[in-house]
Amino acid sequence: MRAVIQRVKEASVAVEGNIVGAIGEGLLVLAGMAPDDTDEILDLMAQKIVNLRIFEDEAGKMNRSLLEMGGALLVVSQFTLFADCRKGRRPSFVGAAPPQLASALFDRFVDKLRELGPRVETGVFQAMMDVRLCNWGPVTIVLDSADLLRPRRSSPHRNGTKELAGTLGDRNPEREEER
Repeated sequence: MRAVIQRVKEASVAVEGNIVGAIGEGLLVLAGMAPDDTDEILDLMAQKIVNLRIFEDEAGKMNRSLLEMGGALLVVSQFTLFADCRKGRRPSFVGAAPPQLASALFDRFVDKLRELGPRVETGVFQAMMDVRLCNWGPVTIVLDSADLLRPRRSSPHRNGTKELAGTLGDRNPEREEER
C-alpha cells in the first residue's frame, strides 16, 4: 500500500460536480492498494496515519496526532501511486491491485480508519474525481508499506563522523596534505 498524506485546513472531493466528501482540519489521504496488501498492512498503515505527530502543539512543534487534535480524514483511492515510469513515457500501473481487489482493500482500509475513531469521508472508487484542498503548512508525507516493513538502516550521522570521513576518500581536503 502507498499513501500520500497531506495536512489540510480543508479538503473536498466531487464527482460530476457533486461534493461526495468534505472535511475541515485534518488529513487528505490518497491511497493506492497493491495486490499483496494484507489486513496486517492495512492495520499498520491506518495506525501510522492517525498517530503521525504532524500537527502543532502549543509550542508550535509538530507534536500532535490527528487523534489528539480531533481532526478528520478524507480518503481517496488512487491507483496511480503505483505508476512505474522507468521505461518509456507512458506509466505502467501493473504494480497496483486490480480494481475488484483494490476496491475491497480500500473499503477494509477505510473501515480500519473508522474503527480508530476519527470521522472519515471518502471519494467514489473508480470515479473521475475533482479533489480540492488547502494544504496546511504545507505538510505532505509519503508512506509506503514496503518501507515500513523494512528494518531501519543505520545512518552515517548516527555512527559519528569517523565512518563518514572514510567514505570521502580522495575528496577529503585533509588527506591532500598527506600526499
